[in-house]
Amino acid sequence: MPAFAVLEPPGQADGIGHAERFVFLHEKFSLSAFLFGPLWMISHKLWLELLAYLAGLAIIGPGLLALGVGWPAVIVVLALIQFLLGMEATSLVRSMLTRRGWRDGGVVIADDRELAERRFFEDRFARRAKAAAGAPIAPVPLPPPLPPAAPGPHRSGVIGLFPEPGGGR
Repeated sequence: MPAFAVLEPPGQADGIGHAERFVFLHEKFSLSAFLFGPLWMISHKLWLELLAYLAGLAIIGPGLLALGVGWPAVIVVLALIQFLLGMEATSLVRSMLTRRGWRDGGVVIADDRELAERRFFEDRFARRAKAAAGAPIAPVPLPPPLPPAAPGPHRSGVIGLFPEPGGGR
């Protein structure tokens, strides 16, 4: 099921008055970041990440060629870097926003953004109403602990397919 990272805008303690400014980042692979890495970073104003990306490419590509690695291997390495960029695109945007003062609001599991927004704000308003009424906010209960393993008929200190200690080979 898709997950959405929620980021609260900076500078305001109360999230109710500026709910339209919240950012919901869909945690998924970004095809546009994979295919058009530098242009994607420019469009999202990821300037530090763009500089690090370009510096990395300027070091890795010629460095591999200087080590005598063939062109096909260099192309594969550069394609893997692009794949990593596509996988981490949401994390790059989130880190840029947190550097700019945005606060982490949590993670919401939902099928689409509209449902994620609804679930997030319903939970937030319910917690705020409980806090205003003076009722304690109950923490999420932990699952019960697992029962201890039942000892078998033969219990040695050896795990797996290893021979018995002190036994023959």
